[in-house]
Amino acid sequence: FQVNLWISLALTLVLTAVLFSLAGLLNAVFAKTFDDISLIPTFVLTPLTYLGGVFYSLTLLPPFWQGLSHLNPIVYMISGFRYGFLGINDVPLATTFGVLVVFIVAFYLLCWYLIQRGRGLRS
Repeated sequence: FQVNLWISLALTLVLTAVLFSLAGLLNAVFAKTFDDISLIPTFVLTPLTYLGGVFYSLTLLPPFWQGLSHLNPIVYMISGFRYGFLGINDVPLATTFGVLVVFIVAFYLLCWYLIQRGRGLRS
């Protein structure tokens, strides 16, 4: 077991943790009951994970599906981790970090806006 690039691995880990934390907050804001919390992980996160290149390289997909896969934030997380561990990536490292930061900013602004409006805080 060997890590290719520690800084890439650490940065991907931090960005992924922040993004999933914000996604969890967003999920909590919209959930009305405890059972509603499981809807997003089941019907959104699981398919995105399987379609995110976890088990295959994006280069194996036809061009249309490659382009569509680049809309999936999981692709960039997987690419960052894969480069950190193996030195292989489907997406350039700068693009990986840039897209993750864009998703983090978008989720943060959405969470901030919803909490400022009181969504999910007042019954």
